[in-house]
Amino acid sequence: MSTKTIQGKLWSVAPQYWAQHFEPWFTPMYKKVLDQLHLTADHLVLDAGCGAGLFSSLAIKTGAGLIGIDAAPGLLEVARLRNPNNSFLEEDLEAMPFKDNNFDVVAGFNSFQYAGSFENALQEAKRVLKPGGRLVIGIWDKPEMSDGSVVLKSIGSLLPPPPPGTPGPFALSEDGRIESVLERNGLKLTYKTVVACPFLYASLADGVKSFMGTGPAAAAINHHEKHVVEETIAKSLQPFNIADDFHFLQNHFLVFIAEN
Repeated sequence: MSTKTIQGKLWSVAPQYWAQHFEPWFTPMYKKVLDQLHLTADHLVLDAGCGAGLFSSLAIKTGAGLIGIDAAPGLLEVARLRNPNNSFLEEDLEAMPFKDNNFDVVAGFNSFQYAGSFENALQEAKRVLKPGGRLVIGIWDKPEMSDGSVVLKSIGSLLPPPPPGTPGPFALSEDGRIESVLERNGLKLTYKTVVACPFLYASLADGVKSFMGTGPAAAAINHHEKHVVEETIAKSLQPFNIADDFHFLQNHFLVFIAEN
């Protein structure tokens, strides 16, 4: 079974949880990128791994044209409802159905680390970019830089040990990994920053729903009863209770912009 098929099924288990309780916390990262891109109606953007389409919505508001692709049909349903006048396609990052030199911007947030081969996905992104076009990559910083890694680690404890090279949240987070692959593929890094994306849940239930909307939690449900996964997440969130039922997690993401 292909990585696209596996990841597409996992991320379609609870798309509304992702859309309502997880993806909105990426907004500081999305806004930081849009501040750098200065999109206009003259630009065509590919949201590569568009998820539930929140970044797509923000980019569309600039007047830019946009197409979104994702492996998860459940997330694509949400993206289409949010953005009914744009195309959102079920496609693979490693085999994009677009002609060469087509897009001004290719943006991948929390997506490239789930490709079966990051290098292949990057080469596809480069292929569909126009000369001088810009590639955006947004990923988790190293695990020790984000409280969310504690919760994701607890979910991982419910899964069999993954083989080396298995896609996952922090698969591309090691120092220099992105830079070296960009350079090897002839993409010039023009911007890099770290963005704080704090997660604040008004209740423990919201925090549990948030992480239940992720692919790793969906994978854990294949090995344990759903309530076991939920209880594991709830326990891992306890150290982040700040008052009443509020739970706060500070997280950091890496943003890279490279020119073709």
